[in-house]
Amino acid sequence: MKRISRFILFTLLGWKLENDFPQDIKKYVVIAAPHTSWVDFPIAILSRMASGTMIHFIGKGSLFKPPFGFFFKMLGGTPVDRTKSNNLVDAVIDVFNTKDEFRLGISPEGTRKKVDKWKTGFYYIAKGANVPIVMATLDFGNKKVKISKPYYVTPNKEKDFEVFYNYFKNIKGKKPELF
Repeated sequence: MKRISRFILFTLLGWKLENDFPQDIKKYVVIAAPHTSWVDFPIAILSRMASGTMIHFIGKGSLFKPPFGFFFKMLGGTPVDRTKSNNLVDAVIDVFNTKDEFRLGISPEGTRKKVDKWKTGFYYIAKGANVPIVMATLDFGNKKVKISKPYYVTPNKEKDFEVFYNYFKNIKGKKPELF
């Protein structure tokens, strides 16, 4: 699958992968941005497969229903119930704590719509599970997926978010007006 994914992503679609997902760290949160289109998902999955690193994801429960639910589970997805008032952050921290290897990809915007500020769940997941955050751009302007070195959150949330926002500055999403 790695070779096929690389062929599709690099040769057919013309994308580049700058850096790679950390291989020496078995647990981390990947924040991928900007998330402005449904097209982000296949580019992210192809990038993950091209790198040979399993990055899991969570999605709304309806994605995992027939007829395509098996497909999303096969790709590393886990359904979440967004209709109930449950503590998703704690549930994901528990997953990190029970697995020897787990990498979770999340969109910090939490939606494909334009937002004024990012959701904070990814930050509290990383903090609670004591794992780093890896940033991954989906830069449609340059057809490049750029992956950061692991970043360990500090006690200063504002400083951490400044680092995150700066990493994604000047990145063009599929629909730039939504980022």
